[in-house]
Formats: sequence, C-alpha cells, structure tokens
Amino acid sequence: MNVLALDGALGAFSAAIARDGRIAASRREPGNVALERGLVIVEAVFGAAGVTRGDVARLAVGVGPGRFTGLRIAVAYAKALAAAWDRPLVPIQSFDILEYGTAFESVLSVVEGRPGVISVRYRRGGQVRRASGRIGDVLDELFSGIANGEELAVVGASEDVLHALAERAIIVQSVDPLVTPAAAAAALAAGTRSPAASLHAVRADYGELPAVTKPRR
Repeated sequence: MNVLALDGALGAFSAAIARDGRIAASRREPGNVALERGLVIVEAVFGAAGVTRGDVARLAVGVGPGRFTGLRIAVAYAKALAAAWDRPLVPIQSFDILEYGTAFESVLSVVEGRPGVISVRYRRGGQVRRASGRIGDVLDELFSGIANGEELAVVGASEDVLHALAERAIIVQSVDPLVTPAAAAAALAAGTRSPAASLHAVRADYGELPAVTKPRR
C-alpha cells in the first residue's frame, strides 16, 4: 500500500511516500514554503518514489499542534488532494509524529509555536495530559507535583524548554525523533490507522489560544 503524507506543522513543509511500511521517498524544505512550493515538493516525491497519484491508496496529514501557517496549508492541501483523488485521509497528531517508533514509560513531547509558547503532551503509564501556553506556565501546570530527581524523556524540546525543566530538578533525557522528516513518520503511522470518517472531520489543532482575546462584557 502506498501512503502519501504531508506535514507543515513542525517547522518545515515535508512530503513522503511510504510503500508497504517503508519510506520510498521523502523531501523536506525549511521555512514557510508550503504555499509556494507545496505541490512542487509533492510532485518531486512522486518522481523519486516512481509512483503516480493512481498508485496512492490513502493520504495522511499532520494535524498539529504546530506552526499556524504551515499547518493550515498542509491540512488544506491534504484534504483537497484526498477529495480530488477520492482517497481516505488519516490525521496524525504532531506528538505521535515526534514519538513514532519509540517506547518510553514517561515522555514529554514538545511542539514550539510562537516564541516562548509551547504545546506539550505528557505521558506516564496510562496517564496522558496536554497543555499549551508560555513555557513556564505549562511546566508549572504539568510538573508542580513531581518530586525532585524525576527522570523524563523529552522529544522535540528547544534549549529553553530543557533549561526550564532542569530548573525544576527534573532529570531530562533529550531524544531526537526517530523518523524524519515529519511527513515520513506520518506516512508510516497512517499505514496502521483508520482513516477519518469524513474529510470534514479532519481539522487543524493549533494547540494554543489566540495571541489576543477579546474580554467578555
């Protein structure tokens, strides 16, 4: 089965094709290039994999949280292609992309948004918690009750986040994503997941609240 995946949430635009559980081709371009070069990148991946759109059985897309512009465009592209080609679409969270192929008892996955703002998912055993906002506020919310010396695997964190964790006496094991680019992890993950019930059900998850909110009267 051939799966085409797109991702624009994690700091770049990437596309990948997985064939029977292996990556046949992938491409990543940094920066906000999704609008101008997104379809060019998709065509390049098709050429590198030696497939046509008729060979694609399903599509996948990273639905965030993540960078607003790239995320919005990647989701729009994926939904448009799925509709035009009459193919199912599988949404994949950014946290699952970052953690793909790994197994940790305790892990914090971190997605950076605006400067100083993060969205995170904390998993420990069967416990799963999410939070979004300023770095200090998020870590205080999640780890205020954690004892000194807690060991934690952290995926996707910048130096600012790692330092903030260290200040809270949390012993950090910083881990790089096992599969890159992001679209490659999404393509592999989508091979074993059920597609969305409809394209309307696939929505971008921006993670954080708007930068400015209007107070209620």
